[in-house]
Amino acid sequence: MSIPFIPFEDGEARLNWLDLVAAMEAGHSAPRASIEDSFLYRGDDTILSRAAWIDGMGALVKTATVFPGNPAKGRAMIDGSVSLFDDETGVPAAFIDFKLLTKWKTAGDSLLAALRLAPEGASRVLIVGAGTVGHSVRQAFGAGFPDAEFEVWSRTNASAEALAGQYEHTQAVADLEAAAGRADIIVGCTMATDPWLHGAWLKDGCHVNLIGAYRPDMREADDTTLLRSRIYVDSFDTTLDHIGELKLPLAAGVITREDVLGDYYDLAAFERATGDITLFKNGGGAHLDLMVARYILEAWGR
Repeated sequence: MSIPFIPFEDGEARLNWLDLVAAMEAGHSAPRASIEDSFLYRGDDTILSRAAWIDGMGALVKTATVFPGNPAKGRAMIDGSVSLFDDETGVPAAFIDFKLLTKWKTAGDSLLAALRLAPEGASRVLIVGAGTVGHSVRQAFGAGFPDAEFEVWSRTNASAEALAGQYEHTQAVADLEAAAGRADIIVGCTMATDPWLHGAWLKDGCHVNLIGAYRPDMREADDTTLLRSRIYVDSFDTTLDHIGELKLPLAAGVITREDVLGDYYDLAAFERATGDITLFKNGGGAHLDLMVARYILEAWGR
């Protein structure tokens, strides 16, 4: 029996953002995943290998390369490979296009949190960062919040204009502070090492959803943002001790471990109340890649 390779365009044509969210929720009712991460660094370059095994679901190994200098050479910043393995035999079950899995896992991860934590009737979404992830977020959150108006801010206004021009009900904005102050949902998709989001800007009741920081030295939000927020993560294991967004303020005593109120293995803890600012840190994790890979394979087989 041949092992399927699921390519980007043909694979994506079979997927649906809300079905993906449901699959991720169901995946967290399965036995807790065994996960292992390996990071290698060379200056600004990163090689990240992530493995996960969920009893009854299977196993996955995903290797990502992040080379920030690549765009200047006409190459993608992020690339890699994905292998999905059968749970009973360990034989390969599928090879999935890296960009397909990464797109749907990354944006779907944040959409799941936003659907639970964003204020009722959220009508204005601000996307900060106009790269590949910004496009994925616009598509995912457009499905999750179909009546919302979207604004996009980027360090280069031309890239924000380019993204906005591809979608209806979307416009580029130049004033980040003003846009953040009126947003019901703020999604960070940047490569920043120093915070660009200031808690003093936020209106009561908004939802902050941070994707960009993935290294121990990276942050998108300042201390005030954390102190004003009810904080959630997708996984305690892959965020608290690994990503600067939380690792640095925890080490400095700005927040405590008890201030992080829940992860996806306790979805009931994801509660919103009128006036509360909520913050979600998207840390990824191979167990999420595994859940999404199984969803992609099942959709491919239908």
